[in-house]
Amino acid sequence: MSITTFPPSDPLTWKQADADVHVATRNGEFAGFVEFDGSAHLVRDERGTDLGSFETLDDAQSALEDTHESRVPRSRRIPLTLPRAFRRGLRRARA
Repeated sequence: MSITTFPPSDPLTWKQADADVHVATRNGEFAGFVEFDGSAHLVRDERGTDLGSFETLDDAQSALEDTHESRVPRSRRIPLTLPRAFRRGLRRARA
């Protein structure tokens, strides 16, 4: 399974999937959902990670949007570099 990462500038689009479920997408990709359990709005991201419970739907949606904005796309992360000894290649052991 691969997960597509979109820039945080792309807004989340919300649709009501059921009477108590609102689903978020970004550029057509699933981004998470909010479910009302009768007493609170429960938020989960695109991986199913529990982001908490909130009193209002607006607060719950804001929590998911804030989570997406705080993530740094993989292309903007610091690249992993190997130690200098590995970059030079292997050397023969001296006897």
